[in-house]
Amino acid sequence: MEDVTAAGAHPDPEVRRVTDSRVLAALAHPLRRRLMDVLKVHGASTVGTLAEQTDQAPANISHHMKVLAAADLVTEAPELARDRRERWWRLVNRGVRWSTADFDADPAARAVADAATSLNLDRHVALARAWHAAGDDAKQTWGDGPFSTDRWLRLTPEELADLGRELVDLLARWGEREIPDDGRERQPVFLFAYGVPARP
Repeated sequence: MEDVTAAGAHPDPEVRRVTDSRVLAALAHPLRRRLMDVLKVHGASTVGTLAEQTDQAPANISHHMKVLAAADLVTEAPELARDRRERWWRLVNRGVRWSTADFDADPAARAVADAATSLNLDRHVALARAWHAAGDDAKQTWGDGPFSTDRWLRLTPEELADLGRELVDLLARWGEREIPDDGRERQPVFLFAYGVPARP
């Protein structure tokens, strides 16, 4: 999953454009959003592994995976199972994106899209807050690597779209690069950026 993102992201055939509010309703749940992140980072996983990664009961994970599967966001991977009791799941698409404008004609659907967008932003901010609350040992390990930045720019809508494409391409280059076989441990790193019209 490249990113669960609202609005006009860079077109990518592996990133599904969501125009059905029922799919967004499936996404608009904190645990389901997190489960999709776990599958994105770690790949296909069993219910047991997903339960361990999220500190949830396996029965709860099974329920939420069925909801995601009904929305065609995840699918079972039975070829990975060692026996009939073991259930593996994988993402259907690397990512999903949506535009709230696609739901303007139906107030109920627009409310679902707005809720999904809000939850997505909450998830992004929560991950940043969790890093800032991490202990000194973790921060010493990463040194000056973690960063945040912001900047006010004067742009046209077209220039903002161009900037967005450049950022998405940059992240794709890093995300899709071949990992060097140099014996060094590489941990998951979350990076997000927003470019929105605003008033100071």
